[in-house]
Amino acid sequence: MTHPPPGKRPSCTRCLRPQSTCICHWIAPVAPLVEVLVLQHPLEVDNAKGSARLLHLSLHGSRMVTGEVFDGRLLLGVADDEPVLPSPKYNILLYPDKPPEYAQGVPPPPAMAPDALTDPSQLRLIVLDGTWRKSRKMLYLNPLLHHMPRLSLQGLPESRYRIRKARHSDHLSTLEATCAALAQLEDAGEKFQPLLEAFDGFVAQQLACRTDYG
Repeated sequence: MTHPPPGKRPSCTRCLRPQSTCICHWIAPVAPLVEVLVLQHPLEVDNAKGSARLLHLSLHGSRMVTGEVFDGRLLLGVADDEPVLPSPKYNILLYPDKPPEYAQGVPPPPAMAPDALTDPSQLRLIVLDGTWRKSRKMLYLNPLLHHMPRLSLQGLPESRYRIRKARHSDHLSTLEATCAALAQLEDAGEKFQPLLEAFDGFVAQQLACRTDYG
């Protein structure tokens, strides 16, 4: 049995949180038809308020990779032992389509293919996990992302994410935005509601920890 270094609290090997604030009991397994890749900024890894880890642990078949600049094969969905050919999946970036004056030199994204959304099982959703400033930097540093159509979320609810202050009520956490995107792509109705309800418990736990530690 290995022991943590002196002064460091033991961590859960699954959610990577200190055992005293483990979030594994909030995992709500769900199997999306759409493949999900979460690109997490390094500064989000140890952020107790971050929702991406809970999202990843709950979404069957999802993948989460940390960094700022990512390998092209990863972004294209190509295995290391395969030639670099177009991915069998249709890649979609979950990111708002900002006007040119806010795009920091990033070219406009291509339009969504007319028949791209007919089969959710053929879709691959790429999610950037970070603050707006950090996610913009990740977008800027990875030109392959520039060539992916973006998903515009429709009819967003008010955020349940009471941990962080947002400029607008419909600015969502990574988990909420991804659930909204998947529900829209799959026309899934209430499929992801159990995960959102578990997210409410996660938020309450983080708020309680904040109160406990002042």
